[in-house]
Amino acid sequence: MLKLFGAALILLAGTLFGWYQALQLSRRPTHIAELIRGLQRLETEIVYGFTPLSEALRSIGERSPGPVGAVFAQAGKELSEPAGRSARDIWQHVITQQWRNTSMKPSEREIVSQLGATLGLTDRDDQVKHLRLAILQLQGENETAREEQAKYERMWKSLGVLLGALIVIIMY
Repeated sequence: MLKLFGAALILLAGTLFGWYQALQLSRRPTHIAELIRGLQRLETEIVYGFTPLSEALRSIGERSPGPVGAVFAQAGKELSEPAGRSARDIWQHVITQQWRNTSMKPSEREIVSQLGATLGLTDRDDQVKHLRLAILQLQGENETAREEQAKYERMWKSLGVLLGALIVIIMY
């Protein structure tokens, strides 16, 4: 009886692992799209609103859902604190802290980190150019993420069950 219970737990763990990986694949395009929308809002705030960077980031964070909104909100909050740190340092710190809460990969992180190096340093037109470049690169990553989701989501679900079953078979 105990062996059967252990086998069921192993099978359940394998299945849950596969479903978790599939969930990560399905969240990635959503998080990238939220990031793109946030950067587009930031562009609008910079061009038309003449809003200070800290207020713009905080406002975007409040309007954006989930972990992507938390990135913007925390960056805006830390920028408004009089700590004497540059926008680049704050952006890198926030990305380092908050990125693990998203389902995005290192390629998206690199794009966002490169963008952070130019935030607050140059004039409005140059920042808009960098924002548009980052948005364009993220749109390419979003297409790749959708392709990977279509290709691998079902595979991970099946692989989790099969992996659990393989471990049970090997153990007995």
